[in-house]
Amino acid sequence: MNAAGKKYVLLTAAYNEEAYIGRTIESVAGQTLLPQRWVIVDDGSTDRTNEIVQSYAAKYPFIRLVRIQEKHARNFGAQVMAINRGLEQLRDVDYGFIANLDADLSFEPTYYHKLLQKFDEDPKLGLAGGFIYEQGDDGVFRSRLMNTEYSIGHAVQMVRRECYDSIGGWVAMPYGGQDWQALVNAQMRGWRIKAFRDLPVCHHRPTGGADRRIRNLFREGRMDYSVGSYPLFEVFKLVRRFRLRPYVLSSFVRLSGFLWGYWLREERPVSPDFIRFLRSEQKNALRKLFHLSPRKETFPKASSSHPVPVSSDEVPGDNLRVSHNGRVLSGHK
Repeated sequence: MNAAGKKYVLLTAAYNEEAYIGRTIESVAGQTLLPQRWVIVDDGSTDRTNEIVQSYAAKYPFIRLVRIQEKHARNFGAQVMAINRGLEQLRDVDYGFIANLDADLSFEPTYYHKLLQKFDEDPKLGLAGGFIYEQGDDGVFRSRLMNTEYSIGHAVQMVRRECYDSIGGWVAMPYGGQDWQALVNAQMRGWRIKAFRDLPVCHHRPTGGADRRIRNLFREGRMDYSVGSYPLFEVFKLVRRFRLRPYVLSSFVRLSGFLWGYWLREERPVSPDFIRFLRSEQKNALRKLFHLSPRKETFPKASSSHPVPVSSDEVPGDNLRVSHNGRVLSGHK
């Protein structure tokens, strides 16, 4: 990998992350290949997040702290707004890759070096990241059930700069899904995307309670509708999610959110070309399921001025286990 290819920057939007952000900073500071700059945007935290970041910034010169103090709504646009604020601190930096990093993650010291090697091996790889692992009740981190090589969570998305410029960056969506937006936008412009199962990333924030989970499932259904997901594909996808807690109920709640959009006749925030592209991919996925040949369609060249989102959680991942520091332990049945 040449010198320019090794240069990367990080962006983190943090809100009340005092319990987790120290571990994340230690993970980045311990990398064998450090970022050119890491902009951490404290989005109005009311805990010690700002103080913790300041202490690390005094120790590591590549860390820049930006504080947002004005009050604003806590919605899905807030994180993207914070990231855009952080982008202003990168104007004087030379870099080839830009990555979002959530403030509650940890990973191995070679994570970014290995990830950049993946980009170096495939010049058309535009967006990539590792597999996200969640901690179980037994303290062991396991791959998320719905992980897939074609679904890169926003928490760990790294984007080649040329790809990032072509898709217009991350865009806020009314029900979430800025990671979807980036994935489909990259694919529509001819870039390849991939999540690498050999690069585990541990997510430390506990999953919310049952009530919060139900609300999130309904919101996710509305998100599926908002991007124009093909209804038959949505049904098959949710059948596959019966094994996720709360069992069966989770799929019905998400389906209710999806159908609610039709009931309201809600206007979708994506272009007709995007919906056509997404549904074509989903229909071909169904055809593959039934061992039928995929259909090829011709799509107009996408405009880089209006990024749009995509669904990306259709294929379950493996069940490798990792220890608290992200090391893979063994297969899990």
